Amino acid sequence: MRKRYSSIIDNAIRDHVSLVEAFFKEGLSKLVTLGDAIASSLEAGGKVLLFGNGGSAADAQHIAAELVNRLEKNRKAIPAIALTTDSSIITSIANDISFRAIFARQIEALGKAGDIAIGISTSGKSRNVYLGLKTASRMGLATAALLGRDGGEIKSVASIPIIVRGKDTQRIQEVHAIIGHLICQIVETRLIQGKRY
Repeated sequence: MRKRYSSIIDNAIRDHVSLVEAFFKEGLSKLVTLGDAIASSLEAGGKVLLFGNGGSAADAQHIAAELVNRLEKNRKAIPAIALTTDSSIITSIANDISFRAIFARQIEALGKAGDIAIGISTSGKSRNVYLGLKTASRMGLATAALLGRDGGEIKSVASIPIIVRGKDTQRIQEVHAIIGHLICQIVETRLIQGKRY
C-alpha cells in the first residue's frame, strides 16, 4: 500500500522540511517579535483577536485555544478570541453587509487600542483579512499576519508580517501551525517568567 503512494508521501515530506528550513533561516526574528508583541499587549491589559478563512480559520481557533486554555504550563487563562467561530454573527454580517466585512465589523465591536489583531492568509490576498487588519490599525490595535507566497496585499497592512514563501497551501499551513505553537510557547514563557500568569 505504501509503495502505491510513496512518491506523494516522499515529495510532501521533502517539501515540508525544505519549507520549514527556509522559513526559519529568514523568519525567526519576526516570529520572536510577534511573540513579544503579543506578550506586551497582554501585560498592558490587551487581548488577542485572530482570524482567517478555511484552514486559516482553523489555525486562528487553534492558537486561540492554546492561549485561553494552555499549551504546556499551568497558568491563568490568556484572553484570545478567534473571530471565526460565531456563525450567527458571521452570517448576519455577510448577509446584511458583505462577506468582506466579517472580520472588520467584529474588530470594530470587540477591539480596542492596545489589543493585537492577527490575520492569517496562505495567499496573502484574502480581502476580509485585509480589511480586518486595516480596521484594527485604524483603531490603534497592533497588527500582525501569518501569510504565504509573497505575502500579497495583506503584508502592507500588518505591522508584523510573517511570510512563509511557499506555493502549496497545505505546506504553508503546516508551517503556520508550527509558528502558532512557537508563538504560544514564547508568550506563555514570558508571561510566567514575569509572574503575570
